Amino acid sequence: MDIAALVADPAAWIALVTLVVMEVVLGIDNLIFISILTNKLPPEHRERARKIGIGLALVMRLGLLGTVAWIVQLTNPLFEAFGHGFSWKDLILIAGGVFLVYKATKEIHHSVDVVDHKEDLVGAGKEVVKMSFSAAIVQILILDLVFSIDSIITAVGMTPHLPIMIVAVLAAVTVMLLAATPLANFIEKNPTIVMLALAFLLMIGGTLIVEGFGVHVPKGYIYAAMAFSAGVEALNMFAKSARAKNKSKGGGTLH
Repeated sequence: MDIAALVADPAAWIALVTLVVMEVVLGIDNLIFISILTNKLPPEHRERARKIGIGLALVMRLGLLGTVAWIVQLTNPLFEAFGHGFSWKDLILIAGGVFLVYKATKEIHHSVDVVDHKEDLVGAGKEVVKMSFSAAIVQILILDLVFSIDSIITAVGMTPHLPIMIVAVLAAVTVMLLAATPLANFIEKNPTIVMLALAFLLMIGGTLIVEGFGVHVPKGYIYAAMAFSAGVEALNMFAKSARAKNKSKGGGTLH
């Protein structure tokens, strides 16, 4: 089907809207990881690292779209173990999930044990800053690959039309690019959000692992849990703000 026929086809527009929404939702995981990781860099390097990370995500997705036939083959079983036929996709999801669980656990440890982590950074000197930037890009690249493959396989399963996939990927990555800095700034200004975001990454990593072992976890459950947790955290933030205002009013009265 050519471009003109796709534009005139209502079903193609429905597929496009559905796929754009799906790609944006799948991009949330990638964006949270990029935001947390880049916030650990010096302020002057953060935005550049975010742009590079999201740019790499776009390049990977578009590159993978050019090899759709190969991507589809990634779902073919390579070997069988534990009653499940493992494909390249499964192995990539498991590896990505393990990496994400490791990173989230490590960051949670650093968040809890702040003093020791700061002492390590001071003792290492400026070289840590250089390594941190390059290490951040490498880690973003690894997760970009995992999320990109998952994203493209999802796209292939939803529509056979390559132009629709390309437009959906471009739209999703554009949303990621626009939301990256505001999300990163919000996470940085609200320390409790960092722990919540790390918990999300831990849950996402666990989900990738079990899906690699053939246990399908509906994405709706994951994002519903994330939305519920974020709602509870928002209530906590409002309550904290209200207590601070009441305290300041009470302090003013006493004086």
